[in-house]
Amino acid sequence: MNRTITFVSLGPGEPELITVKGLKTLQQADQIFCPATLTPSGKQVSRAANILKALEIEEHKIRPFVLPMSKDRQKAIEAYDQLLVDAAGSLREGKKVVIVAEGDAGFYTSIQYIYHQLEKEHIEVRRVPGIPAFIAAGATGGLHIVKQEERLMVIPGTATADELAQFIRQGYNLVIMKLSACIEAVHECIRRHPETHFHYFENVGTEKEKYISDPEIIAQTNFPYFSLLIIQA
Repeated sequence: MNRTITFVSLGPGEPELITVKGLKTLQQADQIFCPATLTPSGKQVSRAANILKALEIEEHKIRPFVLPMSKDRQKAIEAYDQLLVDAAGSLREGKKVVIVAEGDAGFYTSIQYIYHQLEKEHIEVRRVPGIPAFIAAGATGGLHIVKQEERLMVIPGTATADELAQFIRQGYNLVIMKLSACIEAVHECIRRHPETHFHYFENVGTEKEKYISDPEIIAQTNFPYFSLLIIQA
């Protein structure tokens, strides 16, 4: 009996940016679990499911699981615990089970919780890598994110303006993920460092994709959840 659950990375949003290996794994799967959220009106939405459908994955294979959009981490853990039960149950039925994540499943993704829980249950897991959003963003902006001897630091949106200033003084190029958590810090950083190059990206790889390199505009922008910033000294 198959005892493996595979995590497939979907890439940043553009369906064609999935790897060939990832696509083949999806095509061969019997059941695919994908994250979804609920709008304030109660409508279920899923960027991951939209990617799957664009890849012509049969809809009967797709099984969304709702992740609460809340700072209360416990609610997300409860959703993942239910996913563990459902995925393990499908595996016992002999199904080829896949769990998908946007971007890369091993890079700044909360899906790592269920990955480790499966390992604790002695269920074999494997992961198909994908393109993280900041790599796709670099291509969108025509950027060489780092070159020659430059150093890169990738950080979550929890940094303060002082921490960002310190990294810039140390000569790092920076990628800040999940900008919505540090809007004021980024705005202040831009005001402090007019000599620095800022590249703002929103909804990379989707029809809502946005790229702004004018620091004055970035400093007045309210960042949504799917946004990132590349800072080059």
